[in-house]
Amino acid sequence: MRPVTTEEEEKEEAPVRGSGRRALAGRLSWGLADQAASSMTNFAVGIYVARSLGLAAFGVFSLAWVTYGVVLNVSRGVATDPLVVRFSAVPAASWRSATARSSGAALGVGTAVGAVCLAAGLALGGGVGAAFACLGVVLPALLLQDAWRFAFFAAGDGRKAFVNDVVWGVALVPALVVAARVGGVAAFLLAWGGSAAVAAAYGCLQSGIRPRVAEARGWLREQSDLGYRYLVENVSLSGAGQLRAYGLGALAGVGAVGAVRGAELLLGPFLAVLMGLSLVTVAEAARVLKRAPHRLGRFCLLLGGGQAVAALVWGAALLLVPDRAGELVLGGVWHSAAQLVVPAALGVAGAGLGTGAAAGLRALGAARRSLRAQLFASACYAAGGLGGAAAAGAVGSAWGVAAATLGSSAVWWLQLRSALREHHHDPVREAP
Repeated sequence: MRPVTTEEEEKEEAPVRGSGRRALAGRLSWGLADQAASSMTNFAVGIYVARSLGLAAFGVFSLAWVTYGVVLNVSRGVATDPLVVRFSAVPAASWRSATARSSGAALGVGTAVGAVCLAAGLALGGGVGAAFACLGVVLPALLLQDAWRFAFFAAGDGRKAFVNDVVWGVALVPALVVAARVGGVAAFLLAWGGSAAVAAAYGCLQSGIRPRVAEARGWLREQSDLGYRYLVENVSLSGAGQLRAYGLGALAGVGAVGAVRGAELLLGPFLAVLMGLSLVTVAEAARVLKRAPHRLGRFCLLLGGGQAVAALVWGAALLLVPDRAGELVLGGVWHSAAQLVVPAALGVAGAGLGTGAAAGLRALGAARRSLRAQLFASACYAAGGLGGAAAAGAVGSAWGVAAATLGSSAVWWLQLRSALREHHHDPVREAP
């Protein structure tokens, strides 16, 4: 048999490369579709609450929302981030076993923290207490629904994640109508979480997997080398946001918190992508690392740069929105939120650039470097947000966060650069 020439090898490999690119494009497309569905769900809730309840009540809702963000990042750090890093592109049997334990861990986190929120809310009383009590009731469903999305993307089946989010959105419509008739922050929180419970239950049907809460402790122990670092990393990020929200409320009033949340809603599509970035990009970065490690840096640069440019374009478009249209969307929150569009867009652009590097660090399993970068970024975020709030209220806080986010993105890329050098010098090291 004659040897195959280089030219013939290239001809044989070309369809394989083309097929790989099409598969990647398909997975990313489902990721974008899923994020669009998730973004629309979050956007609809925020808009409905803002228009129905006004600035002060919207500020109370926002406090519950940022608390949910902290708990969500706890769940992701210990339950689903390790799943995406270690169980993407693995045999189906391994994925199913890991998903059952991972989703059980997420459900366990939601139940435990939900009980604390419920008790704290009942002790606080009033509007804020009722909001936190209701948040505690719905947390298990919210975290389980999020866990299914991670699991489906780890399996490379983003279509199921998209369908699950669509189910949530469909269930949310009648729930919001009922909440609007009842009125109050508590009713909207129950509507939001109740519709998430429908999607969480449907996720069990989609996957054919039942969460194993009893095995959650074993999962946490097995994934402790990554999970606890990711936990600290994620909590430092969301904790900084919560600290900023609480501090802003104390320094400038609950209305300032509502204004900041209103600006975030206007940039909602990109914030949703950033919050759920690891659903798609960490799994894809892990695949790039396994198949073509020399392309990982370019993949991360395209990812981060693309998000940054898109955020700036969206921010520029928001500046052209007339006041009448803005009031139609956000009601009385519009005028306060519109003043924050420019710094908010710059902040999201900086965060988008940084998350490109963060995806690469996660894929490399460089948890120590990722943790260093995130702790630095979180400290800058909290300092910028609170320092700006003390100087100039909501506007000052927005500019402080923008400066902090843009500056800390450079640290993310320096850490990725060092991690890539280490990987190239030691390419046979144990995979994460």
